[in-house]
Amino acid sequence: MLDIDAAPAAAPAPLPAEPRVLQIRFTGSGSEYFRIWAVNLLLILVTVGLYLPFAKARRIRYFYANTFVDDQALSFHGDPWKMFRGFLLLVLLMGVYSVAGHFSSTAAFVAFLILCAVWPALWRASLQFRLGNTSWRGLRMRFDGSLKDAYLASAPSYLPAIALVGGASLIGPDTNAAVAGGFTPAMALYSVGALCMTLFAPWSLTLFKRYQHNGYCIAGQHSRVKLSTAKVYLLSLKTMGMALLPMIVAGLLVALAFGLSRGLGGSQRALLGTAVLGIGIGLGYLLMFAVVLPYGAARMQNLAWNGTRSQALGFKSALKFRSLFGLTLKNWLLTALTLSLYRPFAAVATARLRLEAVTIDCHEDPADWVAAAHAGHADATGDIAGDFFGLDMGL
Repeated sequence: MLDIDAAPAAAPAPLPAEPRVLQIRFTGSGSEYFRIWAVNLLLILVTVGLYLPFAKARRIRYFYANTFVDDQALSFHGDPWKMFRGFLLLVLLMGVYSVAGHFSSTAAFVAFLILCAVWPALWRASLQFRLGNTSWRGLRMRFDGSLKDAYLASAPSYLPAIALVGGASLIGPDTNAAVAGGFTPAMALYSVGALCMTLFAPWSLTLFKRYQHNGYCIAGQHSRVKLSTAKVYLLSLKTMGMALLPMIVAGLLVALAFGLSRGLGGSQRALLGTAVLGIGIGLGYLLMFAVVLPYGAARMQNLAWNGTRSQALGFKSALKFRSLFGLTLKNWLLTALTLSLYRPFAAVATARLRLEAVTIDCHEDPADWVAAAHAGHADATGDIAGDFFGLDMGL
């Protein structure tokens, strides 16, 4: 018998819609950027460095205008004069530290403590300034990382650095006399600081990346990242393993030189040794920048962005080490052969490779975000501290 009072069966939950993939394209041209780079370089030289923030604003605008996310370009709205004000502040802080070092080690240590006290706040302000002056589809981005978290993220690197600099200031300039007198507490403090800085480096990098990726916002989207400290330590060990390659190559060259030098005269042996040593140093330097750094950069980009999500956005990075290695090797060789004139072309090529390796899965229509903003929910443009200082430290 039909029970008309029975509740209707619950409708099956709708399947989640397939995400829309937002492709990233970079359309910059090396020849176009070369003209901007050449003018910037000339004005920086003429103004004895004072044009640096204006040059940076021009560079950022060019790269943003040529970065398209879902066929919509990014825009940079930063005021170069505010960036100039932040630049002067940083120059003043570094100048105070440099001058203090000429008076005494104690004065230098006090100046270093002041830098450590204000640097996380300035770092946060720089993130707020860059994100608050970046827009996509007319929507301003934001950075909402707290000041407290900025100091917590900096602690594992700053505390050992304070111990290292404090130990160095206590040892004083006469290091040989201190060593002759035995292993002093100051030397122990210096050694512990250096050791902890090395051991804590992957942890510090993890905290820095977490702080950055947990603070990115656009419209109602707030990013969050899952980044394991253990994975960053493993990546650091692998990168250190890659760093052995230059040492192995240098060792093979020395062994080859030793074999070839048998039967040669003293002057010929010295000439061969000098030539091989120069080649070994140059090749090791090239391999360090062409192999080790690209390996760490590619793996870290993939690790950080593949773990970054928001309510409707998911990021995927598939940057290949061999691609970045080949490009970096080419960039270094051509930059050396052209006496640095190839640098703007290298910058454009590297930006294209790294940006286009990232895709974004979007489970909402970004047009709805624009409509909501136009309906009266406009995005904030960043914290007033970041906008006031105008700092941009290379986000």
